[in-house]
Amino acid sequence: MCAMTPSEEAPMRNHSKLAEKSTPYWWEAAPVQPLPRQPLHTRQDVVIVGAGYAGLAAALTLARAGRSVAVFDALNPGEGASSRNGGITSGSIRPGFATLVRHFGEQTALAIEAEGKTARAFFYDFIRTEGLDCDFALTGLFKGALGFDQYDEMARGAEALAKRLGIESYAVPYADQRDYIGTGFYRGGTVRMDIGGLHPAKFHAELLRIALAAGVVVHAHTPVTAMERDGRVFRIATAAGTVEAGQVLVCTNGYTDGAAPYLRRRLVPVRSRMIATEELPSAVMAHLMPRRMMMGENRQLGFYYRPSPDGRRILLGGRDSSRVGDPAAPTLRLRAGLVELFPELEGVRLTHSWFGNVAMNRDMLPRLFERDGVVYATGFCGSGVVWAPWLGMRAAHRLLGREAEARTAFDFRPPAAVPFYRGNPWFMPAIIRGYALQDRLAMWRARR
Repeated sequence: MCAMTPSEEAPMRNHSKLAEKSTPYWWEAAPVQPLPRQPLHTRQDVVIVGAGYAGLAAALTLARAGRSVAVFDALNPGEGASSRNGGITSGSIRPGFATLVRHFGEQTALAIEAEGKTARAFFYDFIRTEGLDCDFALTGLFKGALGFDQYDEMARGAEALAKRLGIESYAVPYADQRDYIGTGFYRGGTVRMDIGGLHPAKFHAELLRIALAAGVVVHAHTPVTAMERDGRVFRIATAAGTVEAGQVLVCTNGYTDGAAPYLRRRLVPVRSRMIATEELPSAVMAHLMPRRMMMGENRQLGFYYRPSPDGRRILLGGRDSSRVGDPAAPTLRLRAGLVELFPELEGVRLTHSWFGNVAMNRDMLPRLFERDGVVYATGFCGSGVVWAPWLGMRAAHRLLGREAEARTAFDFRPPAAVPFYRGNPWFMPAIIRGYALQDRLAMWRARR
């Protein structure tokens, strides 16, 4: 629904430390493709806004159940976050368990934690049974601790996770850290073996392929401009004309615009930027990432990183406090973070630097909810690889009246509105600076 401006996607300036390309590394093997223009059918059973993971997963489920489905996207399908993310299948939840209990009660907190395990297992089975060619590997994820006190807390959390949900999760002390990652930066960490990685653009392309084969009609470069309800019928105004539908599902997440004003007041788009190194010698990759795991760390503005699916590059991402214009500063920040972790990469060349929008809300939880008859599956808070298809399909089952299949712990009240916010996240640079201060204090407390 919300396209990037030309100035935001302009080629990078010529700078010795900047990347060669400002398009996603993932587009090299799976370029985002325009779709042929489709005839507009003026009556549909279901209209879906947004052709990312959530929208296509929902459309696939509905079409296979015999519904006529039209999906509208302002960009090429997948051109937003679905082909720009890190491809890590974390299904993580940002609030800790204690925070969830305090805000939503112990029963909901336990249900949310348990659903992550179910959603990941479902996701992996979906890839396998549908035969999706997306370079998926269940590698495990290592998460680094800044200090030994933080390590002790993380180790207790890993033990509790293993006992409570039966997930293979364990602590890695500092003495054993280099068996998992070739850096001395952390003071130990934890491992979860139920998390892996995939090629996000290939996954989207495969999801689009099977959705089209099921009869879903996808309208690319066709933004929705307004939605209104007239009794049991919705009228959806688009750039190609008006469509009537019995049901509407909105899955726009970090690219929500004024066509969904209720949702836009509740989701804040936050840039997440990634860089890709040039191909590295196999001996270097074996030293830095000996188990080819996905990687993260316990900072407010922590980096997430991984080997490329072919094991020849390192891809590293983090939050980007810029909002428009020259991407030099955030690219250099990521490069500095890469070198801080791996000093031997000081002179490495970057081939790609790109960004995408993630959608944050006030309680930092994904959501499935309904308002005025419109169903929303959204708010994935940086963990959409697992949660977007999962909640998209739960939303589809809800529209089909399948109560058992639609059940999810994330089906509760909508996110609270952000005060004084109407779509322009003017406050994000200040928030990012606040998180950066918290990270500096955490490093100080860790005696780094």
